[in-house]
Amino acid sequence: QVQLVESPGGSVLAGGSLRLSCVASGNTYRRYCMAWFRQAPGKGREGVATIDSNGSTMYADSVKGRFTISKDNAKNTLYLQMNSLKPEDTAMYYCAAVLFPACPGTKEYEFTYWGQGTQVTVSS
Repeated sequence: QVQLVESPGGSVLAGGSLRLSCVASGNTYRRYCMAWFRQAPGKGREGVATIDSNGSTMYADSVKGRFTISKDNAKNTLYLQMNSLKPEDTAMYYCAAVLFPACPGTKEYEFTYWGQGTQVTVSS
């Protein structure tokens, strides 16, 4: 069992930056694929970025070059550094995990554990 707790998001102007954190419980953290998803009002939940147990990363095309996913195994913490934010990045952001060393993909159903979500608002 894994519990995921996200840090508060925030509100920024377009072009600004935010860093999200997600602390995971459990001593098998290193064996998990971790991910960030987001859900905008009226839209489905989409995968933003994933990081596997070896640290290999994948990004959605919409955030490539602007967002960076990383993790600190010693702190059981997942991060999402978001730069050059756009109004279309406004959404509820969720961290997610699945007990599998390689990330299966970026579909919601592929992940077992979820954080409570944190709101990110980007204004123009």
